[in-house]
Amino acid sequence: MNSPAATALFTPSWHAELELAYARFGASTRPVLRRHLGPLRVQKHLYAEGPEVCQHIIVHPPGGIAGGDRLAIKARVEHGAWAQLTSPGAAKWYRASGPASQILDLQVAPGATLEWLPQETIVFSAAQAELTTRIDLQGDARLFYWDIVALGRPASGEHFEHGHVQARLDIRRDGRPLWHERQRISGGDGLLDSPIGLDGQPVFATLLVTGEIDRSLLERCRALEHPVRGDLSQLPGLLVARCLASEALLARAWLIDLWRLLRPALLGREAVPPRIWNT
Repeated sequence: MNSPAATALFTPSWHAELELAYARFGASTRPVLRRHLGPLRVQKHLYAEGPEVCQHIIVHPPGGIAGGDRLAIKARVEHGAWAQLTSPGAAKWYRASGPASQILDLQVAPGATLEWLPQETIVFSAAQAELTTRIDLQGDARLFYWDIVALGRPASGEHFEHGHVQARLDIRRDGRPLWHERQRISGGDGLLDSPIGLDGQPVFATLLVTGEIDRSLLERCRALEHPVRGDLSQLPGLLVARCLASEALLARAWLIDLWRLLRPALLGREAVPPRIWNT
C-alpha cells in the first residue's frame, strides 16, 4: 500500500480561503464574519472561559497539504474583542514535485487581543512549504503567537533530506516594524546538524507575545524544567521565546507552560487550555 506521502504526489491541488472577524458586544466577543472557500473552515465557536474570549478551531478536512495547494487565512479582531484560534491536530505538508503555500493575514484593533495557538506543523522530507505570516497590530492591541515546526518524521526513520521550508513573519504596530524574520531551511543542509543551526534537533518553535515582564517572571520562565533547549529574550514591547527539541510534543509542552505563566501577567487572564489539545 502506498504511504500518504507518496500518494499526495498525485492528489489534485486545493485552493482554500478562510476569512474571520470578531467584534465585542457588551461583555462578549462574537464572530461577525465567517467565510470560507474550499476545504478550510472553523468549527462552532466556543466559550470555555466565558463570553469574553471566543475560541475557534480551524480545520482543514483534506488532512494534509501537497504540491500546488494554496491556503489563505485572514482574521480580524475588532476593538475590545478577544479571539483565540487553534487547530485540532498537526498540519502535515507532504512531499511534492512543486511548492505549496500558506498565507496568514492577522489584524488586531486597539484594545483587542488575538491568541494564535496552533498545534505543530510537520514538514515531510521533499515537501516544498512556503509560509507567509503578516500581523498588523493597532494601538494597544495584544498578541500571543506561537509556531512549532517539525522537520521529517524521525520516529519513522524519515529525516529532512530533500525539499525546503521557506518562512516569512512580519509583525507591525501602527505600521512600524515590531518583528521581521525570514528563513529558508533546505533538506540535507549542513545547518540542520550544525551547532549554529538546528544542532541535530528536528523540531524548532517560536513564541512571540506583546508586552514586557519583570525580571522575576523572566527567571521563572527560564527555570521551567523541560527536555528542550530553550530561552527567552525581552525586547522593547515584545517577548521572544525559542526552543529546539527532539519531538514536537516536547516543544508544545514547553510553550504551554510558558503560556500558563505569561498569560496572567501580560493578558490578565489565567490560562485555560483548549479541550481539543487533549484529544
